[in-house]
Amino acid sequence: MTRTVTTERAVRELAELDDIEFAVRLLAATPTQEGRDPGLLRQWAYAAEEFGAGLDPARCTARIVERDGGLERGLIARYTSRPPAVELYTDTLAAAEELVDRLGWRDWYPVGSVRAAALAHEAVHQRLHRGPAKAALRRSLGHVVLRLGRRTVYGHVAGADEIAAHAHARAVCGLGRSPLLLTAALAATASPHGAAAAHPHGREK
Repeated sequence: MTRTVTTERAVRELAELDDIEFAVRLLAATPTQEGRDPGLLRQWAYAAEEFGAGLDPARCTARIVERDGGLERGLIARYTSRPPAVELYTDTLAAAEELVDRLGWRDWYPVGSVRAAALAHEAVHQRLHRGPAKAALRRSLGHVVLRLGRRTVYGHVAGADEIAAHAHARAVCGLGRSPLLLTAALAATASPHGAAAAHPHGREK
């Protein structure tokens, strides 16, 4: 009981952080970003948030497969490109909905919105896998790795696609807070033997 009370108090304290702070923390925890200037990470977080929120809504065209086992694997959803498919983990979705009720966050995350947000999130990853959206995100981040005359080459910023996808999901699903808060809450309340991880959206090439 004491652990539960302490954990829920910690989760409620998470809600006092703004969504950009969660985005900055996500970038800072992403491999290759260690030691980056916090100001630069915040700049990238803002740019990725703005990019994702500004994307036109698009239906997920990948095949949707619902299954359990997400709590054990620390996943809510996962996009795979070969063939294009989105795996939705129903046990983690149910755990997220239950947590929203327990914490009194239903105004932020209406009933059924966790599933809708997961699909919107993975639809962004599908768009960013190839094509103009991928290049547009890199330009918006402004991470220049090479200049040759008039040509500018923009580099990949690890973790920025996750921030963009979360921002898009919040915008198109009308959420009161970013799904990043909910994923952080799931991670904080996870059992030692495995529940949702801090970044429960997997990816396979």
